[in-house]
Amino acid sequence: MYKEIYLVDDEDLVNTVNAIHFRRMGMEDRVKSFTNPELALDDLRYRDNPGVKTLILLDINMPEMSGFEFLEFMMLEDFPETNEVLLVTSSEAEADKAEAEKYGKFVKKFITKPLRIEHLEDYLQGANK
Repeated sequence: MYKEIYLVDDEDLVNTVNAIHFRRMGMEDRVKSFTNPELALDDLRYRDNPGVKTLILLDINMPEMSGFEFLEFMMLEDFPETNEVLLVTSSEAEADKAEAEKYGKFVKKFITKPLRIEHLEDYLQGANK
């Protein structure tokens, strides 16, 4: 089970809706929400225990830093594989799906917005097996 859940989307409303999903599943105490991906990355970098199992819901298209740039930093800085990323995006472009595969070490699923609670429940059931 995930000890921490990071919501990283430049739209606060999207993070709020996603946080509500986790609250419905009784996991709201693990959620950290960021509209600036650089701040989320810093928070991940400087945690007391960087190896804890962490779920990151990451948008691709953000003004400060794209989700792919975020993933590139995770790769370059050799983040532990205990950080699992769900790309949650409005993009349905095949090029984005292909790009996501480059980060298969972290990216576990590509989900088209809006994220529904069923997406999370299905993923979490599979991740806990």
